[in-house]
Amino acid sequence: MEGIWMTAAFYLLAAIILGSALLVVLLKNIVHSVLWLAVCFVAMAGLFLTLDADFLAAVQVLVYAGAVCIMVVFGIMLIQRGDMGSTNLFNNQTKAAAGVVALVLAVCGYLAATTPWASPAAAVPENTVESIAEIMLSKYVIPFEVAAILLLVALVGAIFLAKEVKADARND
Repeated sequence: MEGIWMTAAFYLLAAIILGSALLVVLLKNIVHSVLWLAVCFVAMAGLFLTLDADFLAAVQVLVYAGAVCIMVVFGIMLIQRGDMGSTNLFNNQTKAAAGVVALVLAVCGYLAATTPWASPAAAVPENTVESIAEIMLSKYVIPFEVAAILLLVALVGAIFLAKEVKADARND
């Protein structure tokens, strides 16, 4: 009986992810797009929970649904366009984007069809957080810190550019 519930949860979460991802792309109000992006990230965390990856689910909610969406909202607030109702307008590159999406779907379909999937799923280790922490803070500590510094530099640069744009707009 548990398998039926897990399958139903997977399909429900997959439908939520696909629906919210479509809304992210199709909505004209960029703030609403960011809110649907947060819904997509939380549904992804739900998929991690169905795979018994509690740590990844928590990181997904904290980092992506929390921090990334808040950073996007801050970016929108710093830009401050007059009419936020139509800030996510379509452009004339729809056909090129459709071609890229079709190519990516074809490659993903080919890779999924040719991958030798294991029949029984391996058991999830009990102490996944300890292993991840040990690897991140020993073998991969330098790339981890470099990524943190790059994110900080990107944030400071974005704020600097946004303040410069605001100052130029006031001078005009």
